[in-house]
Amino acid sequence: MAFKIIRNNIINVSADAIVNTANPKPTYASGVDSAIYKAAGARKLLKERKKIGDIEPGCAVSTPAFKLSAKYIIHTVGPEWKGGDAGEHETVKNCYINSLNLAKELGCESIAFPLIATGIYGFPKEDALRIAINVFSEFLIDSDMEITLVVFDEKSFVLSDKIFAGVEAYIDDNYVTKKVYEEYETEGETRTLLGDLPYRPDSRYFGAASRAKASSQGAFPIYASRSASMSESVLPQEDKAVHMSLDDKVAHIKDTWQESLFQLIDERGYTDIEVYKRANVDRKLFSKIRSNSAYQPKKITALAFALALRLNLDETKDFLSRAGYALSPSSMFDLIVEYFIEQEVYDIYTINMALFKHEQQLLGD
Repeated sequence: MAFKIIRNNIINVSADAIVNTANPKPTYASGVDSAIYKAAGARKLLKERKKIGDIEPGCAVSTPAFKLSAKYIIHTVGPEWKGGDAGEHETVKNCYINSLNLAKELGCESIAFPLIATGIYGFPKEDALRIAINVFSEFLIDSDMEITLVVFDEKSFVLSDKIFAGVEAYIDDNYVTKKVYEEYETEGETRTLLGDLPYRPDSRYFGAASRAKASSQGAFPIYASRSASMSESVLPQEDKAVHMSLDDKVAHIKDTWQESLFQLIDERGYTDIEVYKRANVDRKLFSKIRSNSAYQPKKITALAFALALRLNLDETKDFLSRAGYALSPSSMFDLIVEYFIEQEVYDIYTINMALFKHEQQLLGD
């Protein structure tokens, strides 16, 4: 995967380069800086750091990583937060850019970043996150490198209300129980396709409207088990006269998912590179897809390409169906992606941040 977000301590991450928010002087203080020195071997690392001397804010230098699971530690100095009018945002941006460029010069194929300067320097976490995502997305347009953003805890990961304000409400209004009410309730009796066991909704994900409805009834209903009457009341009767023969169906088979992918790329005037970059997959996987007309993608990969192609919701559903997948109202992952498609937000980094916040798998390879 080209870019991913994980919740961990950066000293536990395996990458060619680990980025340290360093002290400008050849010493180390608290926070990430101290943790990296202690994990790498403070005496040896400090000796190398003293050879470099002072580091200017925004600049990046490297030392060996010693005991860490990395080849290099890239030391970059962030700004002290003074309210935002002293060039702090530009300095943090330079920290990310210069660290990536140095990693590229060193021949690194992977790099792990913390949220730079958000500890004792006090740089706002939301601003640091936005800057990091923008720099990473621009860098990956022309470069192949696995970038990992490491956040330590929930407080380190802040999502902008301007971008994500509607996600929770959308999930609440569309999660599985509300869909069951809307789609399977018939004449006062709610039926279910979930099997013979009683199903009681989880109030954490029960839509607000449905909670009110259930409350007015005095209790959550228990759904009836599947029975012979189910086919009469729920499943439509089919007209045998319009059935196609097996030969007819085979003769009218649609394009495979792979064929549809490359047809859509051509129709929309995109290049292969911009599509697989926007899908957050690497060149090797894309080459594998191109060479195999019967390629079967994972669902996260198929959805990533739907976003890269900027398909609307109906187009996305058709595209997924060619790989044997569907969007489900019982899947929080699906609902989050569906929300952004409806909002015409196709940036995979933005969507992956929302997925990460809700502890869902990320899109891409």
